[in-house]
Amino acid sequence: MSARSEDATRKRTEKLDPAAFIQANMRLAPVPSLPEIRLYLAHPGSGLRRLLEADDADESGNDPQPPYWAYAWAGGTVLARHVLDRPSIVAGRRVLDLGAGSGLVGIAAAKAGAHEVVAAEVDRNGVAALRLNAEANGVAIQICHEDVTTGPPPAVDLVLAGDVFYAQEVGQRMMPFLDRCLAAGIDVLVGDPGRAWLPRQRLCLLAEYQVPDVGGNGGSEPRPSAVFAFVADRVSPPARSPLSRENPAGRRPIPE
Repeated sequence: MSARSEDATRKRTEKLDPAAFIQANMRLAPVPSLPEIRLYLAHPGSGLRRLLEADDADESGNDPQPPYWAYAWAGGTVLARHVLDRPSIVAGRRVLDLGAGSGLVGIAAAKAGAHEVVAAEVDRNGVAALRLNAEANGVAIQICHEDVTTGPPPAVDLVLAGDVFYAQEVGQRMMPFLDRCLAAGIDVLVGDPGRAWLPRQRLCLLAEYQVPDVGGNGGSEPRPSAVFAFVADRVSPPARSPLSRENPAGRRPIPE
């Protein structure tokens, strides 16, 4: 192998610093439908594939995580909007942002007066983005870089779960954890645009909003999304809304 080829291979496989990459290649911009919050968001020239390629070269053996953190998903957006419009939901409470991604929901909770916000995110790139986003919005968020769904609930009063039912296996992993939260007296709110794996028989509709699902297949046009209370037993008929139609599309971002 020539020296030039060796150098090219080294540069391709060396691990990028996620925070430096995000600041250099992504745009800090207001979130559609949430002008109060700014996030580092993907754009056509952001080159996110380079971060995934760096993770592919990681010798840890862990599969690289899709860059969900680089997009404002509808479920998180609708939860954030709901919390900002009704700050009493989180005021003075300890809040867990489950599957935090960009930290959008946790940032909204902090801005709305939560006593403490814990953001759970397993993707190292997502953790870097979350820190940068929290700093850009002037809020303090405690980051948990572990899979909290495998153990007992953390010491919080409220779980905010945006876009956690985008795939069957993910939803099946979430349900026992959310049930443990309810058993511990922790309230759970779910935000979702009506995906196929949403457990509608366990949800009570609280509010609907028109928000863009800019990270999914819906484009930037506002579409109906909803906030639900996750309940232990079926205390009312399954949530009925314009979202009730089957929507098999999950979260499928394509890194630019």
